[in-house]
Amino acid sequence: MRSDEIKRGVKRAPHRSLLKALGLTARDMDKPFIAVVNSFTSVVPGHIHLNQIAEAVKAGVRSADGVPFEFNTIAVCDGIAMGHDGMRYSLPSREVIADSVEIMVQAHRFDGMVLVTNCDKITPGMLMASARLNVPSIVVTGGPMLAGILDGKKVSFASISEAVGKVVAGEMSEEELERLEDAACPGCGSCSGMFTANTMACITEALGMSLPGCATALAVSALKLKIARESGERILELLREDLKPLDIMTAKAFENAIAVDMALGGSTNAVLHLSAIAGEAGISLPLNLFDEISKRVPHLCNMIPSGPYPLEELDAAGGIPALMKELSPLLHLDAITVTGKTMKKNIEGTRVLNAEVIRPLANPVHKGGGMAVLRGNLAPEGSVVKTVAVSPEMLVHKGPARIFNSEEEAMEAIVNRKIKGGDMVVIRYEGPKGGPGMREMLSPTATISGMGLSESVALITDGRFSGATRGPCIGHVSPEAAEKGPIAALKDGDLIEIDIPKRVLRVELTDNEIKNRLRSWKPKSPNVKRGYLVRYSSLL
Repeated sequence: MRSDEIKRGVKRAPHRSLLKALGLTARDMDKPFIAVVNSFTSVVPGHIHLNQIAEAVKAGVRSADGVPFEFNTIAVCDGIAMGHDGMRYSLPSREVIADSVEIMVQAHRFDGMVLVTNCDKITPGMLMASARLNVPSIVVTGGPMLAGILDGKKVSFASISEAVGKVVAGEMSEEELERLEDAACPGCGSCSGMFTANTMACITEALGMSLPGCATALAVSALKLKIARESGERILELLREDLKPLDIMTAKAFENAIAVDMALGGSTNAVLHLSAIAGEAGISLPLNLFDEISKRVPHLCNMIPSGPYPLEELDAAGGIPALMKELSPLLHLDAITVTGKTMKKNIEGTRVLNAEVIRPLANPVHKGGGMAVLRGNLAPEGSVVKTVAVSPEMLVHKGPARIFNSEEEAMEAIVNRKIKGGDMVVIRYEGPKGGPGMREMLSPTATISGMGLSESVALITDGRFSGATRGPCIGHVSPEAAEKGPIAALKDGDLIEIDIPKRVLRVELTDNEIKNRLRSWKPKSPNVKRGYLVRYSSLL
């Protein structure tokens, strides 16, 4: 065992004395040492209940004759960080999480890990660490929040964001907005909808890194605690079987995860996170692979925000196991999972319990998957759009560019009613390097949607969009403006063309016109001049 390095032999007497100061006994020194990595914090709704889940995990570890040691990671709430400089820290926090797990596990020579996590960057950060460390690991995601109920209708965090636009448009009063904000988020858990947090939980299960049913088991359910305890017990079996993350997170597993994401109509942020996790596993996930899978895997689950169903409906319909059973002909069923069994064995006894929530392959919501990769002279290295959130009328669109060099500039124009139907709102210098930090931009997209303009206005950015975004919102435009990408050459009035079926994003400029404009390009002054973000930007 790895932990023998800190507890065996005469030379390790000082180490054992410190371990005994924790209350360990001589008998405990013969047991595996298990890290319970907990992202509990009292500022994030998705994490406020994780201490209870971690206690269930530790009970499972002890019952299987292991010794649990708990430590914490940071966790940023994207909803609270949204719309101001705090969002610059969200994506970079993923690397801090992965690094902190690596530091703690390597320094203390733990034999295995149970990763207790939830929300947008925390789950991928922990998966990155598990691939990097490659010690036996299992993930317990904290589960989704219940949908809110207002006047008999189900509402969620996305409902509030779009309601801001309705207030701006004069279609909702501030009193009505307050009623909505009081109802939309009724308790603990990741926001109810197929936003990034729940997308990543579902992807984790599809990768084979969490027990079946974990992704959609509600944060408030006894089932979540049962899965947590079983995960604590299972980590000891993974040790005995010597089954490690890189045995599970194979190229086939990543293809399964992408296929499930396409069927769910999940967040475009999955592209960033899956690529980063795969990179830690030594696996290449080219952008084109996401597009190829999207073309052959249909969209089966019409989840909030693009559809009507919250996560509890997906759970009641059979969850990810039932969805994967429906997708069976399109998956690698021989992929091994943390159960020690193949995905085929895991889903053998499952079935879809509601064919409206998990549609059959023969009757999908959309024939293609939930995402598309667009290229052209505006995005020569690619861009990403959540196709299931785009109305048919906006799949092909051409309009004049309205250029903004920050989210704040764009929001000022939107709330002052300066954006008109047909406009192409371009928000640049919000990429990983130019932001820095690649902020999610739910505020402008939701405000435009709430104002009733999502059927006629497109948003294009070298930054990224929240999983709660609806409408023709194209993100990850690459190269970014800070790297002298074509998006930096755009001027107000340039005609931009979107053709999602043909996978095209282009501006009506010749290559020479773009090159000539970029000759006079000067880098934008950085938004931050000290601290972590400067270090983060320098490494990109």
